[in-house]
Amino acid sequence: MAARDTRVVLALVSVVCVIAVAGALLAQHRLGMQPCPWCILQRIQFLLIAAVAALGALFGPPLGGRIIPRLAAWLIVPVAASGAAAAWYQHFVAARSSSCNLTLADRIISGLQLDTAWPDIFEVRASCADAAAQLAGMPFEFWSLGLFVLLVATGLWCALRADGR
Repeated sequence: MAARDTRVVLALVSVVCVIAVAGALLAQHRLGMQPCPWCILQRIQFLLIAAVAALGALFGPPLGGRIIPRLAAWLIVPVAASGAAAAWYQHFVAARSSSCNLTLADRIISGLQLDTAWPDIFEVRASCADAAAQLAGMPFEFWSLGLFVLLVATGLWCALRADGR
């Protein structure tokens, strides 16, 4: 039963991450909240977690045994932790600078070339200071930070559960 529960939670993680990116795209294209490099990096991290979690949910027993859900859950943890770090950095460092051009986030995005392949989703359109926005009275990046922290905890729960603990 534990393996099935883990796969269900991984499927939910995947859906939640896709919804988070869809919400960011809605905020960008309908509400005019233009993304900075750190916003885009967090989109990439959410989509990476969604893909890893989906693989873990799809390829559990009997197709992939217990190893794939376990591996997926353990991979979610560092990606989500780095996403939390990106959200924290965006708020406390990048948003306070006049330019966030050529930061780590900017280099990752241009290195992956996602901004040229899918500009409507991954193109940087604002500086970090200009992109600062709030949702329900809280900075947008804090919502992202909270979700990443929840994903770290969920990844750990799934990994330990898949390990039989």
